Amino acid sequence: MAIEMIPIGRVEGGRAAPEDDDWGDSRARIVLDDERFDDEALMGLDAFSHAEIVYVFDRVGADEIVAGARHPRGNKAWPRVGIFAQRGKNRPNRIGVTICEVVAVEGRALEVRGLDAIDGTPVLDIKPVMSGFAPRGRVREPDWAREIMQAYW
Repeated sequence: MAIEMIPIGRVEGGRAAPEDDDWGDSRARIVLDDERFDDEALMGLDAFSHAEIVYVFDRVGADEIVAGARHPRGNKAWPRVGIFAQRGKNRPNRIGVTICEVVAVEGRALEVRGLDAIDGTPVLDIKPVMSGFAPRGRVREPDWAREIMQAYW
């Protein structure tokens, strides 16, 4: 069964090319599709400190998709792990998810900080971050995952 996902909008600004690190101060706008949404679609989102952005790695080619295991970022010092045990862009459905800071809401535009998507990226969904949906209990992760994130933000 095929499921069609239609972007709700696009990323404007921020970085023009994907890079591995230093996304923390990156600022961008997400502008909603004006044919499907009006200014009320983002109403109330400015009351939240963070939003979860779901987007598509649309510049990853079909030949770049990974379905099995690999070393994250090609670093052989880190263990070979399955694509679902890492957050690389070469995912089977090319879906990215990032929690970023809400800077401002203006009409159909959401300004955010810390979004690791590039200019022109299609956005599939925006969700407010609520503490009730945060992980319950301690988060466990391997050492390589902490290492990979040291310079990410």
